[in-house]
Amino acid sequence: MPSNLICSTEFDYVLFSTVDQKKLRNYITKLKRKAIKQNQHFINFKNLVCSSKTEMAEHLQRNHGVVFKSAVALLVCVLCLIIEVPVVEGRIRHYKWELKYEYKSPDCFKKLVITVNGLSPGPTIRAQQGDTIIVEVTNSLGTENTAIHWHGIRQIGTPWYDGTEGVTQCPILPGDTFKYQFVVDRPGTYLYHAHYGMQREAGIYGSIRVALRDGESEPFAYDYDRSIILNDWYHKSTYEHAVGLSAPNSKFAFVGEPQSLLIQGKGRFNCSSLTTPSLDPSVCNASNPECSPYAMTMVPGKTYRLRIASLTALSALSFEIEGHNMTVVEADGHNVEPFVVKNLFLYSGETYSVLVKADQDPSRNYWITTNVVSRNATTPPGLGIFNYYPNHPRRSPPSVPPAGPAWNNVRARLDQSLAIKARQGFIHTPPATSDRVIVLLNTQNTVNGVVRWSVNNVSFNHPHTPYLIALKENLTDTFDQTPPPDGYDFVNYDIYKVQNNTNGTTSNGIYRLKFNTTVDIILQNANTRNPNNSETHPWHLHGHDFWVLGHGEGKFDMFNDPKKYNLVNPIMKNTVPVHLYGWTALRFKADNPGAWAFHCHIESHFYMGMGVVFESGIDKVGKLPSSIMGCGETRGVRP
Repeated sequence: MPSNLICSTEFDYVLFSTVDQKKLRNYITKLKRKAIKQNQHFINFKNLVCSSKTEMAEHLQRNHGVVFKSAVALLVCVLCLIIEVPVVEGRIRHYKWELKYEYKSPDCFKKLVITVNGLSPGPTIRAQQGDTIIVEVTNSLGTENTAIHWHGIRQIGTPWYDGTEGVTQCPILPGDTFKYQFVVDRPGTYLYHAHYGMQREAGIYGSIRVALRDGESEPFAYDYDRSIILNDWYHKSTYEHAVGLSAPNSKFAFVGEPQSLLIQGKGRFNCSSLTTPSLDPSVCNASNPECSPYAMTMVPGKTYRLRIASLTALSALSFEIEGHNMTVVEADGHNVEPFVVKNLFLYSGETYSVLVKADQDPSRNYWITTNVVSRNATTPPGLGIFNYYPNHPRRSPPSVPPAGPAWNNVRARLDQSLAIKARQGFIHTPPATSDRVIVLLNTQNTVNGVVRWSVNNVSFNHPHTPYLIALKENLTDTFDQTPPPDGYDFVNYDIYKVQNNTNGTTSNGIYRLKFNTTVDIILQNANTRNPNNSETHPWHLHGHDFWVLGHGEGKFDMFNDPKKYNLVNPIMKNTVPVHLYGWTALRFKADNPGAWAFHCHIESHFYMGMGVVFESGIDKVGKLPSSIMGCGETRGVRP
């Protein structure tokens, strides 16, 4: 039987047969570009074995959402299968991870941290496009469940390995080992992190770097490749935070501002500022090598690709390298029309690639700084060293660290959002119109005496049985069958005032999207419970990328603002901010069968209900692995 199929959902290009691997790769690349220009999918099926044309058609429709519009289309696709196409199989990258608590001092203050094989950040996953990633996760936390999300990986064909507890799987129990297995189908910069409660802020996070296939090259040149994850850091445990957030209104305690900012897991807390000094010198020790400043060594004259990501629990950040400009070339796995920045603004869940040339005075080192923006925070800047070889990496720069941008300069942050466009030659043209529009108003409510974050006055609760299982097995009594509202009273609602929102409620209902339709999401920001206060919210979509059609200030005007959408070269992303008192417009195709979370990526906000779930094409999802079961209505199913 043939081992490969190359065709598009419209089947206007079909087959290729050759023994020349280089020619084959070049041809496939041309097919991909053609698909992009014509807004089609490129489907590359490996090891597809069917006993008949009917079985093959059913397989493609069930597992890949391919709907044959005519007998001719089916015949053309069958022709693809007649000829065997030799291809270079993707590699299998196998990892074995153990999660456990260890005492660490990432900012000099000792606390319990969840590590991955003893590390936080955890090991970097390095792969090539088309590789299969297998990660066996052993939960050695003793008394705590877990799950790991592969942030930015669309999980096409494997929605059960998205790693979102309550949505796509039951949690990994203490002592259990769970195997994730998925294909990294696109090159770019991605992340992984815990997706159970607020566990991410306890230390489970790391980078995923996916390179192009052999023989292919990026549209930008560089000499070396580096990864940096930015994070904020709290001294209290996630349990302490959860208790404060879940308390009745009169006893509500927000998580507050973080104590430190970390650059690749390293920061510096002023031990003399401890509110409760300890007689144990190991509790906070500034000479601990674990909290020595992060140093990135550079060879003078060379150009570096820095893959910079944010996995903060709360903070929006700016990132700067003293005396050096940065050219932005990638965002969330998509090539960006290059633009130059001094400060790069990042929101939790975002990834960027920037090019930096080591072209300054090589006799000294330079500061790497990160600062909190969008909040009037008390958190000191995060500091690292941009080390010019052969200077010593711990040699402090002779200058004062750059102060960073003003925390309340909303215009500068909005301008960066507007500047991010798809690179010429890599534009995925969005559909001209959408089939459905959902407006999501972000508000802060008091529901049943508890402070919650809400969307259209509905605060999200996780069900006990994960949605993917409940939907596939038709367990309709496991979650609310009433969907959340598609909008709010946009005519009368004043986004600039504190609202009573007396109709606020909680629900675990979901949005049911017709498969393969185009959906617009309008994120609308508003005032919190505090006067003259609005907060930046980075929203992350699982299982899909979306086109960012526009950002704006004030209330979204559904009659006029859509006329300003960028339908020419919008960037595609998986995480995007909605700015203070502003709106952000997104468009995506509901073409990946499954149940997918869409939520604010701030840990405390999602914990307090700021999220929704989309379902589409559940009938096209294959047989669920029993390993994702074992909770709710699936107790006893796990092998």
